[in-house]
Amino acid sequence: MKPDDRSLFLDAMQDVQPLKRCTDIHWQPAPKARDKQSLDLEQLDNFLTTGYLDILPLAEPLAYQREGIQHGVVEKLRLGKYPRQASLSLLRTPVEQCRQRLFSFICQAEREGLRNLIIVHGKGREADSHANIVRSYLARWLTEFEAVQAFCPAQPHHGGSGACYVALRKSSEAKLDTRERHAKRSR
Repeated sequence: MKPDDRSLFLDAMQDVQPLKRCTDIHWQPAPKARDKQSLDLEQLDNFLTTGYLDILPLAEPLAYQREGIQHGVVEKLRLGKYPRQASLSLLRTPVEQCRQRLFSFICQAEREGLRNLIIVHGKGREADSHANIVRSYLARWLTEFEAVQAFCPAQPHHGGSGACYVALRKSSEAKLDTRERHAKRSR
């Protein structure tokens, strides 16, 4: 583009307003994205349930660590040091839609080989508020995914106790990449 073409374009676009976008789900392209075998999410059985629920006290943080996960990994997750590759907003969403969106979101993230997610669920000021109900379900649902290795409250600038970081297990492709990288170093 020639310099005068650029200035003409910028002048023409000066008063253009961006369209509003759906902010419920945000994906960032995975580094070294590979062609993955397509997975039909509608054929997967959503195993998340909305039955009886123990309400998580507001003072209790939304946190979980699967056995065998290194403390350093969880600490880096807690400090927000991993790049967030995708986010899901469940704000003001009915519980059934939260269940469906979360299931699709985690399955898609796993399929894409993503490792670090953020889920915005909101925070209620009362124990029986909708945000705390969703938060309590989220605490139960996330532990039901084998791919979820850990989750914890987000840093204040990412939503604090109204959001959580989620760490997924490494895909077999990522494990192979790691092995190959370490094998090259030892040669």
